[in-house]
Amino acid sequence: MPETILKLQDVAIFQNQNLILNNVTLEVKKGEFVYVIGKTGSGKSSFMKTLYGDLPLKQGEGTIVGYNLKTLKEKDIPYLRRKLGIVFQDFKLLSDRNVHNNLRFVLKATGWKDPSKMETKIEEVLDKVGMKTKGFKFPHELSGGEQQRIAIARSLLNDPELILADEPTGNLDPQTSVEVMKVLQEINESGRTIIMATHDYALILKYPHKTIKCDGGKMFEVIQKAV
Repeated sequence: MPETILKLQDVAIFQNQNLILNNVTLEVKKGEFVYVIGKTGSGKSSFMKTLYGDLPLKQGEGTIVGYNLKTLKEKDIPYLRRKLGIVFQDFKLLSDRNVHNNLRFVLKATGWKDPSKMETKIEEVLDKVGMKTKGFKFPHELSGGEQQRIAIARSLLNDPELILADEPTGNLDPQTSVEVMKVLQEINESGRTIIMATHDYALILKYPHKTIKCDGGKMFEVIQKAV
């Protein structure tokens, strides 16, 4: 049996005092690819933020990559995030340094010391996303799709157990979205677990996976044809 990467039981998700989602029960196993869909404002981002410790879990039970979200302490959040790869809609690359140094910055910040190991890791993740020749470029010299590939490469640096992708194609045109999606597919096929929030139904139809919908303060699995 594949191990459980994420388990939520009767969870309520709050943004400040506002109840966003209620009675959330979900289990994600190692190697799964799960979409989280729903209209803007339906709770997708609040759900993702709860998973990486940006919003506290106040009600219900939840564990993710071995961490208990209910008892998660402030000082544990950086360690939790090292076991997660997080990809955002707006790339979040540092504009004042090239791709290579963007990735090196993350490795140093997460405790890497050996320069040659850092070099090897950077080459490896750039190769995985098809960007091996772009390490010397600055973010503004790259297209949106290329920047998102770099953001995906960055999410792989610490060999995460789970990748959380929050609208990773939200700022990209349809063709580029498909290219980025192919990269995520390959990463998933190599055994990594991915949870991806999206409102891009074309991608969901093209690459069907387990789909969870946020609607009316609830989360429930939808059968692909009914999306």
